[in-house]
Amino acid sequence: MARLVMKFGGTSVADLERIGNVARHVAREVRAGNEVAVVVSAMAGETDKLVQLCRAASVLHDAREYDTVVSAGEQVSAGLLAIVLQGMGVNARSWLGWQIAVSTDSAHGAARITDIRPDILLERLGQGQVAIIAGFQGLAPDNRITTLGRGGSDTSAVAVAAAIGAERCDIYTDVDGVYTTDPRIVPQAQRLAKVAFEEMLEMASLGSKVLQVRSVELAMVHGVRTFVRSSFDDPEAPQTGEGNQTVGTLICDEDEIVEKQLVTGIAYSKDEAKITLRRVEDKPGVAAAIFGPLADSGINVDMIVQNISEDGRATDITFTVTTADFERAMALIDELKSEVAMESVSGSSDVAKVSVIGIGMRSHAGVASQAFQALASRGINIQLITTSEIKISVLIDAAYTELAVRTLHSIYELDKT
Repeated sequence: MARLVMKFGGTSVADLERIGNVARHVAREVRAGNEVAVVVSAMAGETDKLVQLCRAASVLHDAREYDTVVSAGEQVSAGLLAIVLQGMGVNARSWLGWQIAVSTDSAHGAARITDIRPDILLERLGQGQVAIIAGFQGLAPDNRITTLGRGGSDTSAVAVAAAIGAERCDIYTDVDGVYTTDPRIVPQAQRLAKVAFEEMLEMASLGSKVLQVRSVELAMVHGVRTFVRSSFDDPEAPQTGEGNQTVGTLICDEDEIVEKQLVTGIAYSKDEAKITLRRVEDKPGVAAAIFGPLADSGINVDMIVQNISEDGRATDITFTVTTADFERAMALIDELKSEVAMESVSGSSDVAKVSVIGIGMRSHAGVASQAFQALASRGINIQLITTSEIKISVLIDAAYTELAVRTLHSIYELDKT
């Protein structure tokens, strides 16, 4: 017997037929003697509809009421799945975030979980009841409903798994695991059997859409082994492989991975914009005067490169933001011209970030030079570079994104994994 958390995304519960398929997955685990908690997202497209209703009602709507509205989608999914399971003879009931005391901070629309009191869940699981939990939601200190931000149901699932001491958190989605890169760009991309938490965190933050970044952070902090698999697998098929599962990818501690690959995957993001400040006066406090106001405005800065002039009196500063923040960032920099002396400001949203990721890079030299040489051989100019122990990211013209991904995937022989 094991204690499991199963999470199903919006495409997995898109309609009653798919909810029936989810119910069969859950019933299979119950028949195997496992204690099962299930976290569900809203039915595909429902959250977008609720968001649009809020905006139509008032552009400047109350964030607390927004959360009340958009959290309703998960409530519907949880109730419907409980009804279907009950019809199959499975003892199940639905739970909303506040009912299992998912406590959050007060950041409505992007709240962070601060605590989960699992007593009632553990009691019911011990009695053989399946808990169907509405993901994406919690309760603020003032007893108002909060939501965790888009993709927050992944975070809910990992948090519940940590709280109840689950053996594993199974994330059921519309793909059958984590791949070395996007198979739509590289058909030869390979499904990875295991990925270290750190690698998955980098991949999620750098463009991979399989898991939400915060859910991976939470899994890494609490050591929650997470298995990514497809909800469209046959629920009645024999279960084999890791964790008694069919195909999929296990996100786990690095120590569980016996043979570490030099490079695990290639990620990319086209959601990038570049801003360059030329001939900025080089004196103490200048960087703080630029990046402080950006942070205060909620604009996240990613890559930063600074070049000092030969005379040491001026510097060029280039940094990246998301495309959604590009216009706001440019307007804010324009306002700063009266406080920070600079010759000119330029920007472009026609850029992309491509990243090479792998825990094996820690103990191997030459990975970066191999990437740079390969890109140069294809005529791809690198505009910015950032690195960490397990990652190399380059900023390039967006037009070369797919060529860069294919080139890097090939030189590290990831199609032969």
